[in-house]
Amino acid sequence: MLNHFLHTSWHWSVSGAAIALILFLLAWNGKVFGVSTIFRNFCGLAGARDSFFRFDYREDGWRLFFLAGAMVGGFFAGILFPDTRAVDLNPTTIAALADWGIAYPGADSQGRGLFPDELLRWNNLQAWLIALGGGFLLGFGSRYADGCTSGHAITGLSHLQLPSLLTVIGFFIGGLLMTHFFLPYIL
Repeated sequence: MLNHFLHTSWHWSVSGAAIALILFLLAWNGKVFGVSTIFRNFCGLAGARDSFFRFDYREDGWRLFFLAGAMVGGFFAGILFPDTRAVDLNPTTIAALADWGIAYPGADSQGRGLFPDELLRWNNLQAWLIALGGGFLLGFGSRYADGCTSGHAITGLSHLQLPSLLTVIGFFIGGLLMTHFFLPYIL
């Protein structure tokens, strides 16, 4: 029974309850969660000298441990409890990917193939430029918006902050514009 429990996808509400508990505990202790803040702290730790990157290690050091725990936890969860089932994509999405020249591979017995190989080939310069540009825009946007999606959508909304609500609305509008108007022309 334990083997079945560990190797079966859990219901989404388990994650939701865990996030709510974590946010409650952080708020109780006067802390604010946000992944872009963690990366800002990491840049300060790595030697960035701008005042933006300075932080109090005693006050904000916990964020670095949070990031390390998330990465180690994700790694071990993927190794110990691999899910080899294919992602259940909508047939319309599969057809749209095929129109763009991207084959939906499903998953093989090793759990590989959930990400289209066409996007990660070294000779696909267009895909690498899109990834580089997207990463730049993501970093710039999270700095300009004074936070990332996790900071605004999870922490900001749970604290009923109007700027976070407006930012999340902007995230969704940007995602819809990219998906329906720009991405078809890029791919």
